[in-house]
Amino acid sequence: MMDTEVLVVGAGPVGLSAAIELTRRGVACRIIDPLLHPPQYAKAVGIQPRTLEVFESMGVVDKILDAAVEMRGQLVYVNGTEVARLDLRLPEDVPFRFIGLPQYATERVLAEHLASLGVTVERGTRLLSFSYDVNGVTAVLATDSGDTTATAGYLVGCDGAHSVVRKGLGLTFEGGAFTEQYMLGDVEVDWSMPRGYGIRSMHQTDGVTDDLLVCIPLPGHRRYRMSMLVPDDLATDAPAPGTVAHGFEGERKPTLAHIQAVLDRLSPQPVQASNLRWSSVFRISHRLVDSYGRGRVFVAGDAAHIHPPTGAQGMNTGIQDAHNLAWKLALAVRGFAADDLLESYNAERHPIGEEVVGRTVRSARQGIGADSSDPDFVMRREAQLLLDYGDSPIISGDDHRLLGRRAPDATGLTRPAVSFGLRLLALLDSRHHTLLCYLDAPSKAAIAALEQFAAQADSLSHGQLQPILIAGSDTDVDSEIPVIIDAAGTFAQAYDAADGAVYLIRPDGYVGHVSAAHFEQTADGVARYLKSIFR
Repeated sequence: MMDTEVLVVGAGPVGLSAAIELTRRGVACRIIDPLLHPPQYAKAVGIQPRTLEVFESMGVVDKILDAAVEMRGQLVYVNGTEVARLDLRLPEDVPFRFIGLPQYATERVLAEHLASLGVTVERGTRLLSFSYDVNGVTAVLATDSGDTTATAGYLVGCDGAHSVVRKGLGLTFEGGAFTEQYMLGDVEVDWSMPRGYGIRSMHQTDGVTDDLLVCIPLPGHRRYRMSMLVPDDLATDAPAPGTVAHGFEGERKPTLAHIQAVLDRLSPQPVQASNLRWSSVFRISHRLVDSYGRGRVFVAGDAAHIHPPTGAQGMNTGIQDAHNLAWKLALAVRGFAADDLLESYNAERHPIGEEVVGRTVRSARQGIGADSSDPDFVMRREAQLLLDYGDSPIISGDDHRLLGRRAPDATGLTRPAVSFGLRLLALLDSRHHTLLCYLDAPSKAAIAALEQFAAQADSLSHGQLQPILIAGSDTDVDSEIPVIIDAAGTFAQAYDAADGAVYLIRPDGYVGHVSAAHFEQTADGVARYLKSIFR
């Protein structure tokens, strides 16, 4: 007998997301953190549209939006002159936009939701060491009352850049560090810059930036997270070779006077800063593990990848690590997972981490979007809507533009007894796979065949599958399968759907399998896909 099925180490946004995703799938979970109280500084301040979709599936998106401010764009200044304006506009098919929210507020919402599911963070509990074999994990924990031993089926390390779990696994963490140090501060300012826009102001000499101010809007009246190059009196010594130096460091805290001095040099308009709520000195590294896990132990978030905070990629990427891992881990705990399913976590997320590390390093030097002239592509990429698992070992089906990609949303759908239009993604049961079958004009014979087809798929998935019939016409459809009407054709257009086509949507919202031909001819392909997921 194990003390718990999964032990999560670290109660930041990544660890809390992992614990929520596991708990709402019925997995017994413990989550520990060495800090006695949640931190009250705003390490990460941006939440992207894709992460808001994840939060919607978790059931927390409304509370997140209640506390946030919309990020509308960025104004760029060089030597006091506005040189660029970036508007964060997304196409109409994307349900959420970019928001700003301090990390501690995100953590508060997630922790409260986790507590509502019956799990609270065990604070003041530190992981000292662990061992694992084919049967489980044994962890040594330090608490106020002394060291104790805990057993678990699996261990997930969400314990940051200095991860005990990563070190205990012996994973490499290759990369480097920026020579520059930065100071950060959360302040209010009395300027008249447009609400919701970030400010990037640079001083350049012969085209080379030698002074920098970045202001990210936060909830509140003209409140911003400001970052700038550190002055000499706050600079700390360079870290020793091989040291992972990333994040807040040193005991010297920037004062309001330090921040005001930079504003006096670089603010686009005369401004007075006030109400300094938090400040720190920050150093940036860029590193990536060689593997996201071994055996029954996994790493996610900053324990697996660290990089410049450009575009708010760090926390968002980590939350999506947890989102990818949790549904697979839940199947493994229940004994439903195919033998190689957990290996797909590294196969899918390691390339994403590698791309994010490389891109954020380039963006920190050149600016977001400097590598592309296509604003739609840049916005979708920065929103993490273009992640591609097409090379994953658990993606299969016809050659189709959606394979391995985020399932598109579709609006204007209807269903019996509901008066208002519906969104597809809000209808999916994100704890399970969803089998979407499109029938242009469902006949009784086609519905009977589909019900039999869905029952076979449900059996192969151990009951972990939700079937939905998408009907192309608003006719009286008599079916045991839930029916959604696509009278406006938005689903058919978004999915390039032919009559009888089948789409298997994974619990994390990515398209796992596509059968573009009629489902009665493609049952074998669906079965092969399900056998790659389920035992």
